[in-house]
Amino acid sequence: MDGRRLVPRTDRVLADPRLAAAIPRLGRDRVKAAVTRAQQQARSGQIGPEAVADAAVAGLPRAATSLTPVLNATGVLVHTNLGRAPLSAAAVEAMAAAAGYTDLEFDLASGARGRRGRGALAVLAAAVPTAQAVHVVNNNAAALVLAATALAAGREIVVSRGEMIEIGDGFRLPGLLESTGARIREVGTTNRTTRADYAQACGPQTGFLLKVHPSNFRIEGFTTQASVTELASLGVPVVADIGSGLLQRHPLLPDEPDAGSWLAAGAALVTASSDKLLGGPQAGLLLGRADLVGQLARHPLARALRVDKVTLAALEASLSGPPVPLVAALEASPDVLAGRARQLAGRLAAAGLDAHPVPSQAAVGGGGAPGVPLPSAAVSLPARLAVPLRSGPPHGGGQFPPVVGRTEGGRLLLDLRAIRADEDDLLAGAVIAAARG
Repeated sequence: MDGRRLVPRTDRVLADPRLAAAIPRLGRDRVKAAVTRAQQQARSGQIGPEAVADAAVAGLPRAATSLTPVLNATGVLVHTNLGRAPLSAAAVEAMAAAAGYTDLEFDLASGARGRRGRGALAVLAAAVPTAQAVHVVNNNAAALVLAATALAAGREIVVSRGEMIEIGDGFRLPGLLESTGARIREVGTTNRTTRADYAQACGPQTGFLLKVHPSNFRIEGFTTQASVTELASLGVPVVADIGSGLLQRHPLLPDEPDAGSWLAAGAALVTASSDKLLGGPQAGLLLGRADLVGQLARHPLARALRVDKVTLAALEASLSGPPVPLVAALEASPDVLAGRARQLAGRLAAAGLDAHPVPSQAAVGGGGAPGVPLPSAAVSLPARLAVPLRSGPPHGGGQFPPVVGRTEGGRLLLDLRAIRADEDDLLAGAVIAAARG
């Protein structure tokens, strides 16, 4: 008899208790798609008809989303392609708490309308005492667009040629700002721009002076850039884009500007991302003078750029909860990382793999602290393991997450700075499974 006739019907496979239990969590369409794939495997002879249900269960996605959790072993802490900063457990819990009906814009005591996101805004204001007022939009580019629209539409924004940055994926600062109707007034040169250059450009048509931290590159040598203090002395509002979201100074990043310091230096408004060094969800922060923040928050465009309830919940938890994973990774001891690398390499070598510990250099990444090396440790493996670790069969059944490392000197390096210590077993299992195919 043709074995294909023995492949069980879809309804019979869906009746398997494991698959039936998955339907409320994943949806019938996703579960049925896993069954269909398993049936095709049976029809092609890859598995026996009796294994269809097991194969369907193994092929179920982890969650009702196409996004796949990965282990970041690249050594880049804020990896834009991998979702930037990982959220803390407190932030994830807060998002779940906010997922249903909440008092987002409702005062439970009075029964009247309340201020949207008041808890998150209060915590943010407390984190940056030098800010008279704060506002949150959906990312830092949105913060700049709102500032340019509200303060400089039809007018000039004065900015140094050395700070006309590209912010990633082909998006360039001049195009972003000009889309608001503002005009760009470039001053200085790529490597040298002084206070006098800005002063000569200021006039009745000046909306504001823009100070941009070049957070994804460095210019060294014969250079000069006007400070925020110098620009603030010109009597024109200074909007300062720090980009990385560092709210207060950090000893490991002495050259990275922070919101508190730039506001204290005279910036009228600071913009920043919350999903980089702050370690929170994607959002854009607006911090500064109460009149300007209020003007931006009341602008009609602010409605189109506002964040949702789960973002506000995650931001509040990231600011007020325990230290976020990004901070733990940034402050990890190189000696501890080296010890973990030795243990992990020894475990893999005992399993028959060509693995050994090596020193490594990690980086903040994500447009933060360019050129600042972070001493780290890695496990060196054959480069051929890069692809199966990233997308090989072990991950299809959900047993291990994909692992993304980096290739250097003909070897695959799995840097441990962004890997939590409690993920070492998972990492070892993924490597062994990938090596065995």
